[in-house]
Amino acid sequence: MLGGMSRMRPWAMLRNVLSAVLLTAACALAPLASLSLWARYEIGDTDAYVATMAPLASYDPVQNDVATAVTEAIMTRVDQQEERSAGDTGGPGPPRHSVEAFVHDAVRSFTGTRTFRTAWNAANRATHQAVLRALRTGDDGKVGFDIAPISAHVKAQLMADSVPFAKRIPVEHTDVTVLPAHDHTMSRKGFHVLQVTGVWLPAASVACAVLGLLLALRRRRAVVATAAGLALGAGVLLAAIAIGRDLALGDLPSDVSRASAGAVYDALTRTLRITSWAVLGTGAVVALLTPLARQARVPAAGSRREAQGAPAETASRRP
Repeated sequence: MLGGMSRMRPWAMLRNVLSAVLLTAACALAPLASLSLWARYEIGDTDAYVATMAPLASYDPVQNDVATAVTEAIMTRVDQQEERSAGDTGGPGPPRHSVEAFVHDAVRSFTGTRTFRTAWNAANRATHQAVLRALRTGDDGKVGFDIAPISAHVKAQLMADSVPFAKRIPVEHTDVTVLPAHDHTMSRKGFHVLQVTGVWLPAASVACAVLGLLLALRRRRAVVATAAGLALGAGVLLAAIAIGRDLALGDLPSDVSRASAGAVYDALTRTLRITSWAVLGTGAVVALLTPLARQARVPAAGSRREAQGAPAETASRRP
């Protein structure tokens, strides 16, 4: 019997070590698994991306930035036409600031319509598909979206309002650059890694957790440790998201609105933040309640033993 116990002791130690390693790996992989799933099924999916960005069409700072960007693009074309007209006729065109004010007001008014929301979704879909194509095919050219549909609406509205020179607003293919042309090798590699790991990282984390709990000799303690580790990993991921937001907004060009950029960042990371908070809360509750449940069960078991022992003691005392 002692020989059997001595043979079991090394196996028990090995089980404890393997369980600890697997559970630690599961907790470490969980935040990375959440990040890879988010990148694969939300950022890497065009339909999910468009649905995530759709509510921003009603956000005032985004509407203001869109109005400014579209107005600048339209006015650039107007200036080019005016230069050609001045060269042909020798006469100056209308004052730029007056035309620009009319155009900006028209575009800003357009951003509150259902047509704009449809155009916003279409532009986001086209832009997302172009970015994915650049990341997947190795195209290092610039990525943008065409504002011609918006220009056509603005021109029609200004002409309906009898605004002077409205008919001279050009309606032609004009790209607003979203992703400038440069070497996207690092972005492409990072995107590819997240796309691939989105499949096996979650499976690896779950497998490590299940095997670690099965090997654990003190399973209740292992559950508490795993829950605490998952909660800690979720907290680290939430902190990383917050730090990433500060870094992203702090590195913006001066002509980019922090409010709009922050809204875009928050919208894109919303699912990731909700998932992290859910894991953090669930892990904390399990880690706190499991020992309490154990403590509540021990007195109850003691009371049952005392209740079962009392009749036997009474019977032994009878003559």
